[in-house]
Amino acid sequence: MSLSGVVSLEGMEFFAKHGFYEQEREVGNRYAVDVSVKLDVQEAAEHDKLAGTINYEYIYQIVSEVMNGSSLLLEHLASDIIQQIKKQFPAVEEVTVKVTKYNPPINGLCQKASVLLSD
Repeated sequence: MSLSGVVSLEGMEFFAKHGFYEQEREVGNRYAVDVSVKLDVQEAAEHDKLAGTINYEYIYQIVSEVMNGSSLLLEHLASDIIQQIKKQFPAVEEVTVKVTKYNPPINGLCQKASVLLSD
């Protein structure tokens, strides 16, 4: 028997230096990241064992490491987070990542810009 579940971390916030424009990479900005990981959680649900799921501390570590780098595009950040999680946890069925940049540099009022990727 198999029990599919989703483990999520929502609203992780980082100050990071990403962006298409050089000034964005120099000055930095605030970002939020949401991650959902789909996997079989039968063992965790049945036996109350962490080994039967994914420890969300590790998800946070992966996201933090990726956000500590420098990328031009939100799409690249989200994809890198997905690939790193799948590399570390081969049993994961699907990863969904949303990366949000606060106050994006556009000619107008906009609180945030986001990219949502799944694989």
